[in-house]
Amino acid sequence: QVQLVESGGGLVQAGGSLRLSCAASGSVFTINAVHWYRQAPGKQRELVAAITSTGSTNYADSVKGRFTISRDNAKKTVSLQMDSLKPEDTAVYYCNVDITSWSRIRRNYWGRGTQVTVSS
Repeated sequence: QVQLVESGGGLVQAGGSLRLSCAASGSVFTINAVHWYRQAPGKQRELVAAITSTGSTNYADSVKGRFTISRDNAKKTVSLQMDSLKPEDTAVYYCNVDITSWSRIRRNYWGRGTQVTVSS
């Protein structure tokens, strides 16, 4: 089985920074593509950032230049560095990870989410 554990959320003032992490454990052979999503109250879940298995990245226009997605394949961890945070970044953030297990089964997993609150 595979487990995803998110960490790093919290309360920060506008202009501050937070770093979210998503650690995979269990039967993890390789981590393929990784996506970070967020969902604010009353809004649909939206894609924030993505990184492929080869390290290519993509960002939502609203976070370009402020957020950085990265991965550490050896540690089986993915991160989202969030700088210059704005109140509109307030949301629950979810990691979504495509994983190939040791039995060579490829599945998509969601983290449980971590709350990010940015005060003005």
